[in-house]
Amino acid sequence: MKKSIVLLFLFIFVHRGNAQTNMPETTPAKSHKSKSSKRKVSSDKVHFGTASFYANKFEGRQTATGEIFSQNKLSAASNVIPLNYWVRVTNTRNNLSVVLRINDRMHKNNKRLIDLSKSAARKLKYTGHGLAHVKVEVLGRKLPEGIAKG
Repeated sequence: MKKSIVLLFLFIFVHRGNAQTNMPETTPAKSHKSKSSKRKVSSDKVHFGTASFYANKFEGRQTATGEIFSQNKLSAASNVIPLNYWVRVTNTRNNLSVVLRINDRMHKNNKRLIDLSKSAARKLKYTGHGLAHVKVEVLGRKLPEGIAKG
């Protein structure tokens, strides 16, 4: 009797271990608010997140692509979208959008999705708020035909 109980527990233990090892692995959902400070560049076509705009102290400084930053030009920085990619940024509150190119990176600890020049933020009408919830559509390295800048 004791041997059969021991064998039964042994069978259940082995069977349970096999069931757990055969389970498919799951991956966590993607989020722009990751706990790690390093963000990987994403090839996703659409992103949702928070947009801010550049501080005036960056005026005249060199961007990651070597261009000189100006608040009067349409440009943006992102740690999620690759450099030199064209994007359409839409303010989800008022549905206004602007097309611009990613030419800079943000600070590695910045949790926001995108940082726009002040002229781009004005077009989206969120300079009074400082931040906006946006939808960012990645258009590609080349601006698609029929899409106007700005």
